[in-house]
Amino acid sequence: MKKVFALVDCNNFYVSCERLFRPELNGKPVVVLTNNDGCIVARSNEAKALGIPMGEPFFKVKHVIAKHKVHVFSSNYALYGDLSHRVMDVLRQMEPDVEVYSIDEAFISLPVTKVWDRVKYAAELRERVRKQVGIPVSIGIATTKTLAKIANRVAKKEEQFNGVFDLAGNSQIDQVLAMTEVNDVWGIGRRSTEKLNSRGIYTALDLKTADETWIRKQLTVVGARTALELNGISCISLENAPPCPKSIITSRSFGHPVTDLYNLREAVINFVSIAGEKLRKLGVEADTLNIFITTGPFDEQASYSNNQTITLHQPTSSTPDLITAALQCLKSLYKPGYRYRKTGVMLAGIVKQGYRQQDLFSFLRPAEKEDKQLMTALDRINSKWGRSTIQYGMTTAEDKPWLMQQTRKSPAYTTNWQELPVAKATGLS
Repeated sequence: MKKVFALVDCNNFYVSCERLFRPELNGKPVVVLTNNDGCIVARSNEAKALGIPMGEPFFKVKHVIAKHKVHVFSSNYALYGDLSHRVMDVLRQMEPDVEVYSIDEAFISLPVTKVWDRVKYAAELRERVRKQVGIPVSIGIATTKTLAKIANRVAKKEEQFNGVFDLAGNSQIDQVLAMTEVNDVWGIGRRSTEKLNSRGIYTALDLKTADETWIRKQLTVVGARTALELNGISCISLENAPPCPKSIITSRSFGHPVTDLYNLREAVINFVSIAGEKLRKLGVEADTLNIFITTGPFDEQASYSNNQTITLHQPTSSTPDLITAALQCLKSLYKPGYRYRKTGVMLAGIVKQGYRQQDLFSFLRPAEKEDKQLMTALDRINSKWGRSTIQYGMTTAEDKPWLMQQTRKSPAYTTNWQELPVAKATGLS
């Protein structure tokens, strides 16, 4: 039985998450800000209609926000991540072949062949997500993942399709491609767009019918694959398990400048702990760690930026081992007298757990098994009660200078028992 792809995309995901627990905001303009409340990262349709651009610095649109009473939220990644997991779980209930593409997108494989069955099935899936999680989604269906992306754009923009659009076997596919700008095609970036435009290729239909030899020469095999996908030839398969990453980076700008080693240590420990958690979640280990610190590009005082890399004795996902190595790097990097604005950790040399080569002296580390058990217990507790429930070598104060500015952050409605939403009932005797 021939399969087709469906792309399930949450509508204005961050905004939808905030509205889920604030239903009075439905139909009103809402925006969500990036780290440290810097730029616009998500907008409701009402905010888009006001002309608020994506990625615009917050201070540049404050006058528009004040004039139109736009509701503003700081990013609440714990909430967004939890609701994303719930959406993906609902998808897996109905279809086992699910590729989580991003926090708000997933590809699934649909076995149904009849056009009406596909649309009906997708509509049922959309309704189930709405009922069980409360997040609105749009679904695009096509014979390739690239076409499914385009179909999803139509499903989002054209209300008459009720959030579901099927391009598989659609006789109007070329008409849809002709209305899709080439820079909106999945995998076509700015430089590729410039090359294509210079050749007179402005739409997805132009790319579909372009000379294959020229496309392969100018855009390499990746561009040729995209052109084939636009022709309905599937070249990108579903990835049920994410590939092993080449590196994991955890970094963030500070809410306020940091001058002392103590607070820098806490920031590094926090970022390393998050990176270690990511390793274990993916079932991988790292043998190389890089730490960097910087004063930032716009500091009027003396500037300083440096980094150090250390190779670990064995690949590991143990947070204590990673912290020990990171603090060793930080000790040599830190210089007093500077106003540090950012630090971060990069883990590399990543391999699947169990694939590392045992060294001659591994028998001298009998505590390794106990350490893995400790990490498992740590992750379970922090997953259930919140990431900061158990921390390494850190205080629980909320006024640390390295913490992000999140002055408009909503409660952790679904991940913190102390912040669960309260339901009130009236008229009960």
